[in-house]
Amino acid sequence: MGALSRLNSTLIKIASGMTAAALAVIAVVVPYEVFGRYVLGDVHVWSGEAATFALVWASMMGSAVGLEKGYQVSLNLLKDRLPGIPSLIVTGCMYAVMLAFLGWMTWFGMDQTIVNMRQYSTAMGIPMSLPYLALPAGFMIMLLVTVEQCWTFFRPRSKRN
Repeated sequence: MGALSRLNSTLIKIASGMTAAALAVIAVVVPYEVFGRYVLGDVHVWSGEAATFALVWASMMGSAVGLEKGYQVSLNLLKDRLPGIPSLIVTGCMYAVMLAFLGWMTWFGMDQTIVNMRQYSTAMGIPMSLPYLALPAGFMIMLLVTVEQCWTFFRPRSKRN
């Protein structure tokens, strides 16, 4: 499990950096686009696509970082009020649903990335597989983080401490 922890740590650092970079692109491009449209009366056609694609990457990488930090939706109110075994069952069900969802979304995202390999964006002319790649990349990181969290939660307490 140490290898998965190290891999996840590295992936989260990369995702965090990519989130910051994508947000920086948005912070520069959107004001540029507004200034160009309303002050100069002219805007480059690529700016809207660049901001949209950066938002997709920021959303997916930021979601992975947020999941690792524990910002996911969960049934804590129910889980915390239940005694030992029922609480473990609810937690196990939550992890099972998350793992199934993230696995399916990773597969679906990869499918969409492959389907869009031959399509090019209108303004920037880049393959649409690049923006779509944010889906399987983000969901795969979230899947790996959830596997690690699930393993850590369910292993015996004596090994956890």
